[in-house]
Amino acid sequence: MYYIGVDLGTSSVKLLLLGDEGICNIVSREYTVSYPKYGWSEQNPEDWWRETVEGIKLLTADIDRTLVKGISFGGQMHGLVILDSNDNVIRPAILWNDTRTQQETDYLNNSIGKKGLVDLTGNIAFAGFTAPKIIWLRNNEPDNFRKISKIMLPKDYIIYRLTGKHCTDVSDASGTLLLDVKNRCWSEKMLEITGVSKEQLPELYESYEVVGKIKNDIANILGFNEVKVIAGAGDNAAGAIGTGTINNGDCNISLGTSGTIFVASDRYAADYENAIHNFCHSTGKYHYMACMLSAASCNKWWLENIIETTDYAAEYVNYNKLGENKVFFLPYLMGERSPLNDSDIRGMFYGMSMSTTRQDMSVAILEGVAFALRQNIDIIKSMGVDINKSKICGGGTKNKLWLKIIANVLNIKLEVPENQEGASYGAALLAAKGCSEEDYSKAADKLKISYVVNPEKEIVERYNNKYAYFMKLYPSIKSALY
Repeated sequence: MYYIGVDLGTSSVKLLLLGDEGICNIVSREYTVSYPKYGWSEQNPEDWWRETVEGIKLLTADIDRTLVKGISFGGQMHGLVILDSNDNVIRPAILWNDTRTQQETDYLNNSIGKKGLVDLTGNIAFAGFTAPKIIWLRNNEPDNFRKISKIMLPKDYIIYRLTGKHCTDVSDASGTLLLDVKNRCWSEKMLEITGVSKEQLPELYESYEVVGKIKNDIANILGFNEVKVIAGAGDNAAGAIGTGTINNGDCNISLGTSGTIFVASDRYAADYENAIHNFCHSTGKYHYMACMLSAASCNKWWLENIIETTDYAAEYVNYNKLGENKVFFLPYLMGERSPLNDSDIRGMFYGMSMSTTRQDMSVAILEGVAFALRQNIDIIKSMGVDINKSKICGGGTKNKLWLKIIANVLNIKLEVPENQEGASYGAALLAAKGCSEEDYSKAADKLKISYVVNPEKEIVERYNNKYAYFMKLYPSIKSALY
């Protein structure tokens, strides 16, 4: 039997074929992003569909396609796809990284109020979320707003093309700011605020539930027999399945261009004070997520743009002053999302002296990102979640010194998975579960760890002292500048 996992990303769609013996094939297909105005980011949903279909054909070219039993999805979150009464796309999709909605976001956070929003949805408003996009459309493209028959998220448009059903899952819907996360249903009050009806929204499913089957005409094109389509999840929730971040307190850190902390929880608990996301998990429970705008990108900026080297490894050779470095770095090169929700703050070095070396500054970059990770982890811990270890994935894991720094700053064990396919693998596991062939928790138990990094007591104590100082910097700078 085979199962297909599709990760509909921002720059490409990645497809993974899972068989009885594990991962059989991986295919990636690229498409473009359009930036028609400053701060705008859009895509044509037809591009997603075309490349997904071609990707499926390539993925399954060397197998008996009649043995494909299920397909599921992970996908870029928050995007606004709108269809008219004939199910035609009205305008290009507005993506998660589009920032045109700052005015609408401010309206929601200030006029409706952050506490009110958290009470209704479990979250405050961000410019990337879907609800501000809907209000922007109502204010700026009223003709298009009036044409809306269905509002969808990116991966769900592909599911619609496969099945003819308008549906979404609760993990992806959590990022719309339209979902009552606690009760896993659409918020009537948020629909009233945005000016849309429940009939315009897709039907809600849990991530592992079957929403339908591939239509006969599409199945014939792909060479399939009957194939079940499972609802899938937002990219981070799907990736959590792929890394085994399933049970209460399980944590996964993504150390990529941006930084993401994903923590599974058995219970719902809202965060009223900080920019921590409180979403439905693809397991049927909940999760907390912190999104940092700059992580590995800070290191890339420093090494390649400033000191002009691509030899990353050579920069940290024989560095033995962990926790003793007097230089601090605030990693806010693009502002910050979690936990500060401050688009105006920027990065800085602090603490240089005549004895400061280039290597001290390079290591301060790594430490600054680690301290920002800890700030989010500490907030999540304060919400009643016990975190004593974490998986860690992404390009930044190639830097062994960085992993040692993070393990000691967070004072937790870090596990680097052998398989880092993330959302596409998680989606394939959801497909298998939906077909009742394989429970993803069993697959998580078999997840192979490449290596482990443990904290060291003396270094942990030194970093505790330095972190306390780090936590004073942002409030001081903010009060001085604003």
